Amino acid sequence: MHFETVAIVGRYQDDGLDAPLQRLAAMLRRAGCEVLIEAETGRNLDIRGHTLASYEEIGKRAKLAIIMGGDGTMLGAARMLATSNVPLIGINHGRLGFITDIPLDGTEDAVASLLNGQYEQDERCLLEGRVMRGDQEMFSELAVNDVIINRAGRGSMIELRVEFNGAFMHSQRADGLIIATPTGSTAYALSANGPILHPQVRAMVLVPVAPQTLSNRPIVLPDDGVLNITISALGRVESGASVHFDMQTLSNCQAGDRVDVRRSPHRVRFLHPTGYSYFSTLRSKLNWNRLPQPLDNVE
Repeated sequence: MHFETVAIVGRYQDDGLDAPLQRLAAMLRRAGCEVLIEAETGRNLDIRGHTLASYEEIGKRAKLAIIMGGDGTMLGAARMLATSNVPLIGINHGRLGFITDIPLDGTEDAVASLLNGQYEQDERCLLEGRVMRGDQEMFSELAVNDVIINRAGRGSMIELRVEFNGAFMHSQRADGLIIATPTGSTAYALSANGPILHPQVRAMVLVPVAPQTLSNRPIVLPDDGVLNITISALGRVESGASVHFDMQTLSNCQAGDRVDVRRSPHRVRFLHPTGYSYFSTLRSKLNWNRLPQPLDNVE
């Protein structure tokens, strides 16, 4: 037995999740595991007969955490458990599943193999960021996918001054700016025409969102530096700006606020069934396996 104590985190807002979650918990019990149910998951799905535990308790006691839901559920759990170094596996009960890669109907076989030590480990970097107003720290958080600065609501473009390791890079007017990890390169950054970064590339990518000047292009930077992005101006007096750390938001940013972003010293550990392929995931999720119609069949 490689994982004596296993925690389960579920997207409790989803209809129909209680039955597969109960089956998973029962299967873990039969395998001899102590099962912890994340407290909000247990209370909202009315899971009985198992120990409810906070994320803090899970971080101290669990040897493995199984996340059942979509990528958003995984992002939240990964941030909460990053400092505890608890490995995570993802059961996809969502729409896309880049990082919750095990299909729901393959749960028991995949988990049984993992419990027996048949898995591959995949470490991912995180970002840590803070919002500064003068010398006052307004907000700080970790991000698995990205840190995003954008205009708030229906406000006009915002102006940003970007520095890397103290050196001025550029100023831009845009709807926003995405700072993404390799994991986050297939999320919002990809929708904004950013490049895909392999998870083992030690880099972060800056992707402008609808820049006023089309020459503002994505750029890949080494992840051992520090980014400082200053909100130098807002479009109108009534306009505002927001900063998002994955799904955590500070929405009342002002002109002059500075966002500092660097690589976190913590890393997220994902476990996958033996045979996992990152490129297979890309082929499946991005439809790379659909070949064009042969030319001789085109009229």
